[in-house]
Amino acid sequence: MTTSTYPVKVNAHLDGKLSRGLWLVKWLLAIPHYVILAFLWLAFSVLSVIAFFAILITGRYPRSIFDFNVGVLRWSWRVAYYSYGVLGTDRYPPFALRDVPDYPAHLEIDYPDQLSRGLVLVKWWLLAIPHYLIISFFLGGGLYVVSEVATTDQAPIWVWRGGLVGLLVLIAAVVLLFTGRYLQSVYDFVLGMNRWALRVAGYAGLMTDQYPPFRLDQGGQEPEADQRIMPSIPESYGQDAVPSVAVAGQAPAQMSS
Repeated sequence: MTTSTYPVKVNAHLDGKLSRGLWLVKWLLAIPHYVILAFLWLAFSVLSVIAFFAILITGRYPRSIFDFNVGVLRWSWRVAYYSYGVLGTDRYPPFALRDVPDYPAHLEIDYPDQLSRGLVLVKWWLLAIPHYLIISFFLGGGLYVVSEVATTDQAPIWVWRGGLVGLLVLIAAVVLLFTGRYLQSVYDFVLGMNRWALRVAGYAGLMTDQYPPFRLDQGGQEPEADQRIMPSIPESYGQDAVPSVAVAGQAPAQMSS
C-alpha cells in the first residue's frame, strides 16, 4: 500500500523526562536563537519576493532559495518546540538550517517540480485568509478572559493574548512543574495546531500549490492517507488491449473477452 501526506510534513516526539523548572528560563536561553532568526526571517522575506517573480515567469521555485527557506521554517520549528510553542524537549536546538536526525522535532517540505503561475498571485494573501483567521486564534489573535478584578471604580478585565497554543502550553508547564509530567492530551492538541500553522506557512511561502486541509491532525506523527492509483490506460487499443486497474493492496486485474 502506498501512502501520501500533505507536502509540508511536521513530526516530533515528546521527551520522556522533562525538567520541572527549566521552562521558567527558556526565554532567556533561547535569546541567541531569537536574534539569529530575526535576520533569517528578513532573508526569508527578501528571497520569497525573488521566488515570487521566478515562479511567475518560469513556474518553478529556485531550488537553492527553496532549501534555504525550508531551513528557516525548520529552525523556527525547533526553537518553538524547545521553547513556548510546545516545551516538548529540554535539548537545546541546534544552530542549523539542515535537518538534524536525532533532534526530536522535524520539518520537511516536498520540492515542487512545477508551480502554478496564476496561483502565485493570490494564494499567499487571498486564498489563505480563512487559514489566517484560524491560526491567529491558535497563535495569538484570540482574546481569552482570564479574570475580572472588582475595584471601587470599575471592573478591569485581564485578557490572555497568547493564543490557544500559548494558553495550553502554560497549563502544561504548570502541571509539569508540580508533577514532572507533560499532559499527553495537551501535547497532541498543541502539536496539531502547530502543524496546521506550519502547513499554512509553507503554502503562503509559495512552496506548494496544494491547499492546506482544514484538519487538526493531532499527535507527534504525520497521519498517512491511502493513495489509490488511477486506472492505467494503454497508449493504443487493439483487439487484445484492455485497461488494467491497480488498487492499493491488490495486484492489477485484467479482463478478458
